[in-house]
Amino acid sequence: MRWLQVRTTVAKDQVQLAETLLESLGAVSVILDDAQDQALLEPLPGEMPLWDQVIVTGLFYKDSDVEQLQGFLSTQLPSANVHHDYLEEQVWERAWMDHYEPIQCGDRLWIVPEWLTPPDTNAINLMLDPGLAFGTGNHASTFLCLQWLDKQDLKDKVVIDYGCGSGILGIAALLLGAKQVYAVDLDPQAVLSTQQNAALNKVEDKIWTGLPEEFEQQFPDLQADVIVANILAGPLMYLAPTFSALAKPHALIAMAGIIEEQVEDLRQSYAKWFNLHTLGQREENWCRLSGERLAPV
Repeated sequence: MRWLQVRTTVAKDQVQLAETLLESLGAVSVILDDAQDQALLEPLPGEMPLWDQVIVTGLFYKDSDVEQLQGFLSTQLPSANVHHDYLEEQVWERAWMDHYEPIQCGDRLWIVPEWLTPPDTNAINLMLDPGLAFGTGNHASTFLCLQWLDKQDLKDKVVIDYGCGSGILGIAALLLGAKQVYAVDLDPQAVLSTQQNAALNKVEDKIWTGLPEEFEQQFPDLQADVIVANILAGPLMYLAPTFSALAKPHALIAMAGIIEEQVEDLRQSYAKWFNLHTLGQREENWCRLSGERLAPV
């Protein structure tokens, strides 16, 4: 079966109107995409950040009246370009899976989608089902954290993965030698995804997963050897006192999900408790800031 795609490019303040118009015309689904190759940070739960310019695509049955659809949209969105094409039927799940390839993250570690064969069977291969949670290794901030973990001596270390998403960082730490991981996330879907990926990699007995309030209640006195957090600059600044309490003296820390312009503010937020002296960068503006917990005076 063929489908009709009707596309229009609008500013982000017109996205809701464009969606509503397409749905009112009978669109089976509406898809939003970036029109200018603009990076977006990982959203907080409940947030849906948008690009400045957005391609809004409506999917219609092939026998829909394309002239009527385009004419109506052009009238309602006079400043927007409207065009269409036809899309052949395909297996959508397979098409989605085809976008993922194994990723080498340092000297030892590979991230391998669970449906693929590891390229190097002698490497440390983390098998991953991306699911609905953030963290596949493809994003620069996740890659930077994985690359950092690959360089550390994690043997018998206790690790906290704060903002765990798919669980990729915590599971990587276990495969690299850590003895216990505590994976924390605000999103219940992330907790479930982490549990599933931990089972896939046969490390479910070494990882605790849960929401922040559950973590605080169950482990009020926990201190870790390593903290890794791939979230956003704002939450990371807010969490500085929390991480200081969770880190042993000289514990290692790595944080990502930040851009170059946010690095110095983040460093200052942590200066009371941490020496953040190492900056890693990927894809121009994405950064990882790492260092260690200062010893109490």
